[in-house]
Amino acid sequence: MMHNLDFLIDMCKRGRRMNLAVACPYGDDVLGAVCEAHKLGLINGLLIGNPKNIRAKAEEHGFDLAGLSLIEEKDDYSATEKAVQMVSSGDADLLMKGLIKTATLLHAVLNKEWGLRTGSLLSHLFLFEIPLLQKRVIGISDGGMNMYPDLNAKVAIVENAVKCYHKIGVSNPLIAALGAVEVVNPDMPATLHAAALTQMNRRGQITGCSLDGPFALDNAVSIEAAQIKGIDSPVAGHADMLLVPSIEAGNMIGKVLLYMTGGRGAGVILGAKKPIVLTSRFDSMETKLLSIALGAVVASKD
Repeated sequence: MMHNLDFLIDMCKRGRRMNLAVACPYGDDVLGAVCEAHKLGLINGLLIGNPKNIRAKAEEHGFDLAGLSLIEEKDDYSATEKAVQMVSSGDADLLMKGLIKTATLLHAVLNKEWGLRTGSLLSHLFLFEIPLLQKRVIGISDGGMNMYPDLNAKVAIVENAVKCYHKIGVSNPLIAALGAVEVVNPDMPATLHAAALTQMNRRGQITGCSLDGPFALDNAVSIEAAQIKGIDSPVAGHADMLLVPSIEAGNMIGKVLLYMTGGRGAGVILGAKKPIVLTSRFDSMETKLLSIALGAVVASKD
């Protein structure tokens, strides 16, 4: 099914429209993606912020706001609070970051009274469609939230990702725990974590997936590279998701895939009460549209 990211659009169209709360949708890519998602029947858009600014941006770029709800709030933080509260109360099914700082959004998301905390670790999953790897979608986690996750954090990152994969129709995702090399090296903590995670998976402490590692990037995604290195694993060369050792590794791999290979992507924050669509300000309208679709599919399965 995961030959390309269009499957997310198809899955959305088969379900009911999700109510998407967007905080401060003043960027042309965000507003354009929301308008297109509404036009395709994926979501009902709840645009929260300054209606004058929203209408001006829509008029500037020729976006059709028909059918979208504009909810007025006096400033960016009030708009962010309102968006989060709408999701927390059930008036909206998922949240999307508009033209605000990620820290502002997360401050509201983590509010103890009306936020979206669950006690689980928040982590970011990005799915990529890569031209050189034909008919294949690969995920990366965590390149957007957790800077230097320890072993416990990596377990939580995997658990969040596995739940997401199950919701998008992958019953047993193959997860490659990455390092710089494919052997355990006591001087390289990422390889020690990978080995521990592999053993935890084999002993039933991490379930719902097949996890192995450490893998270097090439032998995680290339069957030929895995064969040359003599790696015998069902994950080698076939990974559905790359568990990266740090935020730098995930961020750099992701940006290379998007901006240097012409790939397409879809990203969402997991571990909250409802999915949070979070993309970079520089991501394309198409990436934001696909991210909305990913978040809507996950929300529909909650």
